[in-house]
Amino acid sequence: MTEFAIPAPDGQRVLKSPKISFEFFPPKTEEMERSLWETINRLAPLAPNFVSVTYGAGGSTRERTHSTIARILAETSLVPAAHLTCVGASRGEIDEIVDRYHDIGVRHIVALRGDPMTGLGTTFVGHPDGYKSSAELVAGIKKRHGDIEVSVSAYPEKHPDAQSLDADIDTLKAKVDAGAARAITQVFFDNDLYLRYLERVRGRGIDIPIVPGIMPMHNFRQARNFVTRAGTTVPNWLSEKFEGLDDDAETRKLVAATVAAGQVQKLAKHGVDTFHFYTMNRADLVFAIAHLLGIRPKGAAKAA
Repeated sequence: MTEFAIPAPDGQRVLKSPKISFEFFPPKTEEMERSLWETINRLAPLAPNFVSVTYGAGGSTRERTHSTIARILAETSLVPAAHLTCVGASRGEIDEIVDRYHDIGVRHIVALRGDPMTGLGTTFVGHPDGYKSSAELVAGIKKRHGDIEVSVSAYPEKHPDAQSLDADIDTLKAKVDAGAARAITQVFFDNDLYLRYLERVRGRGIDIPIVPGIMPMHNFRQARNFVTRAGTTVPNWLSEKFEGLDDDAETRKLVAATVAAGQVQKLAKHGVDTFHFYTMNRADLVFAIAHLLGIRPKGAAKAA
């Protein structure tokens, strides 16, 4: 985290363009495939550091994740990061997936323990012959291919399975010790939670980037249900901003863009200069927020 806001003649501070990255999920249908690639083509000229593609519970999207990553490599100038979890596969199977990614040119993996196959809120049971934790997975990836950069997850409100925030930071430390180069946070809406978490993480000697994960709320009610199941607190002030807008999608979009841009700008004032956007495979809000932050399309980063 570095300070990058500079004084303007009127005494206000001006936001210099931050570094950004985007998350996509692999499409299930031809229509979703077309929508995803419209989104990729729209966002690619913003020149993100990388774009990640998620991996479904129990490896349910394994081949779709791989084919999406392969197409990004083949048809765009973007740097893809493949999500990979410990769920539902042996070490040998996961090692083979890592090798396949390396063979096609992937040099960035987002390594996660993954949600239990029985769903959020249930006990995680690893594969009997598999990696038992994200730290083990990070170590396994780095042992096989030292040139792969590994990102991991971080939880400003702690992982739902963690006994305490300190215990969760112990887990993050183990992932860093195993070779993680970056952590991307779970969605949060209260910046103070992130800033307090960052202070505690730095106090433990963890010095890798802790990149805030930002989610523009395209559909507030749906998004709130999703993120709260994963342990994210939705403040009352945020709920109030979307009151009465259930049937007004256009106004919801405007409010969502304003809220997310405001969150990023406030974090920037504290020296945060890198952001990861959970796009939900939609370009409109993310593109608008990037524009508000001073990020402009670059022809050199244009997708095919």
